[in-house]
Amino acid sequence: MPKLKTNKAASKRYAYTATEKVKRTKANRRHRLATKTARQRKTGKVQNAYADKTVVAGIKRLLPYGN
Repeated sequence: MPKLKTNKAASKRYAYTATEKVKRTKANRRHRLATKTARQRKTGKVQNAYADKTVVAGIKRLLPYGN
């Protein structure tokens, strides 16, 4: 059976933890932070969040070899 291809866009956005959870980076943290409120800046500070369990199966299909 041939090797499966990793989706490169998904590999840049998601990563697996040691316990097979899918890690992601929160959105809205790259630029234009001066126009956001302090609450938005503070709650978005977490760089490592976990993907929702409803989309994990699709992400695992895009990353067959664990990124």
